Amino acid sequence: MATQTTPYPGALPIPEDSSHENYLTASRGLASWLTTVDHKRIGIMYLISILIAFFLGGMAAVLVRTEHITPTQTIMSADAYNKMFTLHGAMMVFLFIIPGIPAALGNFVLPLMVGAKDVAFPRLNLTSWYLWIIGAVFAVASLLVGGFDTGWTFYTPYSTTTPFKGVIPIATGAFILGFSSIFTGLNFIVTIHKLRAPGMGWFQMPLFLWALYATAIIQILATPVLGITLLLLIVERALGVGIFDPALGGDPILFQHFFWFYSHPAVYIMIVPAMGVISELISVFSRKHIFSYRFIAYSSIAIAVFGFLVWGHHMFTSGQSSLMNMIFSALTFSVAIPSAIKAFNWVATMYKGCISLKTPMLYALSFLFLFAIGGLTGLFLGSLTTNVHLHDTYFVVAHFHYVMFGGTVIAFLGGLHYWWPKMTGKMYSDRQGQIACFLIFIGFNLTFFTQFIMGTHGMPRRYFKYSEQFTTLHVLSTVGTYVLLVGFLLVAYYLIDSLVRGPKAPSNPWGGASLEWQTTSPPPVENFSQPPIVGDPYDYGDLVYDPEIRGYRKLIKTGAA
Repeated sequence: MATQTTPYPGALPIPEDSSHENYLTASRGLASWLTTVDHKRIGIMYLISILIAFFLGGMAAVLVRTEHITPTQTIMSADAYNKMFTLHGAMMVFLFIIPGIPAALGNFVLPLMVGAKDVAFPRLNLTSWYLWIIGAVFAVASLLVGGFDTGWTFYTPYSTTTPFKGVIPIATGAFILGFSSIFTGLNFIVTIHKLRAPGMGWFQMPLFLWALYATAIIQILATPVLGITLLLLIVERALGVGIFDPALGGDPILFQHFFWFYSHPAVYIMIVPAMGVISELISVFSRKHIFSYRFIAYSSIAIAVFGFLVWGHHMFTSGQSSLMNMIFSALTFSVAIPSAIKAFNWVATMYKGCISLKTPMLYALSFLFLFAIGGLTGLFLGSLTTNVHLHDTYFVVAHFHYVMFGGTVIAFLGGLHYWWPKMTGKMYSDRQGQIACFLIFIGFNLTFFTQFIMGTHGMPRRYFKYSEQFTTLHVLSTVGTYVLLVGFLLVAYYLIDSLVRGPKAPSNPWGGASLEWQTTSPPPVENFSQPPIVGDPYDYGDLVYDPEIRGYRKLIKTGAA
């Protein structure tokens, strides 16, 4: 038998005609978007919404860092400073990082990856977006009534006694956002269970879907605890019922247990989807099958389980018993194991691979470096001996941002650049993307690595004024913030420019093997013009680059006697 191959579509033709009707052109007008049940449009609406929140939270961070150019007052009062860093944290955590990858990228990509026409509950999906909008409105309303200065954690008894009236609106907003998160998680779990294409078993799913599945479990199980906690906080502040305030017979440590029982699993709501994105990027741009697929898949579930067992490490200095501290410390170290499994397998995947340093891959490599630092510094905070010294210092701020920004935000940017051609049907400037990634990487490290140094020398976080010995480090950190800002502005420029002047995107610009690359860019309303063919999502052997369309096509294999 002789086998011939030719780089043209055979059993799986993919139309490249730019005139095909797609989800963007099928219906027009604002009303068609606001009433849509198309998961792709809902994903786009989430994307626009969370990016607005990211911009507002980011500008608050720029103002906070600008204030710290000098050891004393620079551009704002102490009260304004407290409100500004609180606004930054609340906007970034509740309105951007938690919903970011699942609600925006996940909503768009998940049904395509499983070969479905939509999510299991399209109307519930739209409802979740409207709940996000309502929650965001309450967050803005908190500013109109004087703001809030409690920090994004709403620690009692301060949050029940502060004179600023914005606590109830922001807590109400976060309560509503919790329902949005729960509905999204329910939708994803049912979609993955019930709507997979024929022939797609659990171990034929892309690892991004495993990550979204693990995340959905956390969203469903942990978020109700936050909702109840915030509801109790609202009741205590509004009615004076003694729940958390010791002056009223309450227990503030109880609030911390409730809050961190949700909020540490919430860290994995933020980072596990990011890990799923990185698994896709590293495999595609290394042109290699993902190393140890099942270990990466199971490690996502393991992180979801361990995430519920480690909340107490946030409370080592709050008066817990020594036995409880030792137990939580040991459990905290154990959660590093599944994360380390992922990191090892990503590096093993790249080993001897044909690595392409396109913009999405640069973000994946940035993730590996930054998340490694974030994870390793987390071990210092999980240790009883070092936590006491580093607790509530800038070391914690730096660690948190290396995980949340260096992990989640960097992966979000990588995923956005990876799926941008599929979402919009347009290609962006890869050269400008590489420059922007470099600026963001340098700016981030300059901003936050200096804060590790400040933290180890005892610089407390959330202080309006600071000792003059930290001036140089604060100035360097602020300079890094402005470099970051330039990088993000460049990203916004070339992505928006691509919508107007960017060349048409082929159906498969990167050579991905998962199902979303078997449809047009952008996809039609029904997602696929023909049933997708399920195969190994990481088998790139039958994909070749076609210079005529500047994208990848499947090889056709024909046998002759």
